[in-house]
Amino acid sequence: MSELVHLDVAEGVATITLDSPANRNALSAQLRRELLAHLDAALADDAARVVVLGHSGRVFCSGMDLKEARGAGAADQGVNEVPAILQRIWTAPKPVVAKIGGPARAGGVGLVAACDIAVAATAATFAFSEVRIGVVPAVISVTVLPRLLPRAAHELFLTGETFDAARAVAVGLVNTAVAAEELDDEVARYVEMLRLGAPGALAATKEMLRADRPAAMDDQFAEMLTLSARFFVGEEGQEGMRAFAEKRPPRWAL
Repeated sequence: MSELVHLDVAEGVATITLDSPANRNALSAQLRRELLAHLDAALADDAARVVVLGHSGRVFCSGMDLKEARGAGAADQGVNEVPAILQRIWTAPKPVVAKIGGPARAGGVGLVAACDIAVAATAATFAFSEVRIGVVPAVISVTVLPRLLPRAAHELFLTGETFDAARAVAVGLVNTAVAAEELDDEVARYVEMLRLGAPGALAATKEMLRADRPAAMDDQFAEMLTLSARFFVGEEGQEGMRAFAEKRPPRWAL
């Protein structure tokens, strides 16, 4: 059986590629298993500083494999892997960049939303198509709703309307949209910026961004002062300040 997801690690970047164009990179059981395994491998590999999630073929990801889903219960489909995949991406200590060269639908949009940064080709389109086939975009809402403007979330979840990359940027789903021929360069630009960050500092910053905010501002400032102090006196902070004073790149940026 041919592999449907590939992992390549080079020059500090783990590139995970969905490669099932025959079914529009749908989240089949095999693809889900392989994607989860490759995410785990990339996150465990110290040589990988940044993860890029991309695809082969015209479509980024069409969502769940409906041919497999027909007549199957959730347990039979193994859909518990979908929350695991989204959670791995969302909570990854390493930055994850989505590279979207074509349409994303339903669960595919959930993958986009789970990533820290999403770069799309202007020709890419998006849709929460679940309601149009009688299901609810429930699982993906966990990663999607924190990204979307509330009014847009109601509109797009309830109508299932297809929207373009410019609208995806406007509502917060995607960071930037560029011409197809500029997609590789734009992703590389983000990757190079992310590689300048210290690994520990990036992981702690991601954790901070995910955290619920305390109701009292005093509590939040106290928590953030503790975090800041930990990194100022830590190995990465001290190395970064020495590098700045010595007018050289820090060790992690070499």
